[in-house]
Amino acid sequence: MSLCKRSGTWWIDFTTPGGERVRCSARTSDKAQARELHDKLKAEAWRIFQLGEKPRRTWDEAALRWLRETEHKASHLQDVKQVAWLQQFFRGRYLAEITRDVIAEIAERKRRESTPGTANRYLAMIRAILRRAALEWEWIDKPPLIRLYPEAKRRVRWLTPEQAQKLIAELPEHLAEMMRFSLATGLRQGNVARLEWSQVDVERRAAWIHADQAKARRAIPVALNDTALDVLKRQAGKHSRFVFSYRGRPIGQVNTKAWQNALERAGIDDFRWHDLRHTWASWLTQAGVPLNALQEMGAWQTAEMVRRYAHLAPEQFIRHAQIVDRLLANGTNTSQAASAETEETGASH
Repeated sequence: MSLCKRSGTWWIDFTTPGGERVRCSARTSDKAQARELHDKLKAEAWRIFQLGEKPRRTWDEAALRWLRETEHKASHLQDVKQVAWLQQFFRGRYLAEITRDVIAEIAERKRRESTPGTANRYLAMIRAILRRAALEWEWIDKPPLIRLYPEAKRRVRWLTPEQAQKLIAELPEHLAEMMRFSLATGLRQGNVARLEWSQVDVERRAAWIHADQAKARRAIPVALNDTALDVLKRQAGKHSRFVFSYRGRPIGQVNTKAWQNALERAGIDDFRWHDLRHTWASWLTQAGVPLNALQEMGAWQTAEMVRRYAHLAPEQFIRHAQIVDRLLANGTNTSQAASAETEETGASH
């Protein structure tokens, strides 16, 4: 029988022309509504088999499959939260019904309650799922075009050494030690907070972040300078597993009231913990560390990510620009000018 009633709810049960059994709840106690859904599903199954039409897939199926296939991502938990928020709009919708207009309306709601940047993160999630549904799973013919909101480029926020020392002096000991280590290594907040003693080799002056702990999913080698080593020595014996702890427990949160109060007392505005990484990169750039070396040390995936610090090293660019001075003044050829610069660079080091 195609329809049967169980516990007050109608159930659908039929076999498709291709031999596949379809059995599901109609989610209604009304027989007419159940019959309408039954006929709709049966007609769709016939079109798929006889006319070669693609099965109609829902957003729920696509989102679930995408989360399963991307659970290796460092941002997986954030992806789960974004999908959960989107479910209120997309639950039960067929992918073909998710048009540009529908997406734009949802994005505008998120923009109004947050920022254009946050709305863009949700738009990027929708785009990623629909692109995979079209290009890899072939569930839809093509994904809708999704345009992101324009975002103002955030300036690089960093501290001077004097400001850094002032902030360290205002922090409680456990946060001050984490800040010193962050400034010494350039590691991200999570990598510092979750650093284990098994990832440290004091004798070799080295530490490492495992690939599954890194944002780019690539292992990060960490060179330990004197400041980092001094911090490690002071942390020894405080916790058996984690380098940094507070009252015998691992540190899970750094953006605390103590951090905010220390910033206020130090007279520092608009500064996040992540800006310590920007500070580390800015200091190295200003000290003459080449951007390609900085990229490797900071484990950035692309050169574009480190170009934001280029403006902090005008001396390096001035030295290269002076090649033109030599060419115009002395009439030397380009290879001679380049050779002269190489000799000067070598002498300066």
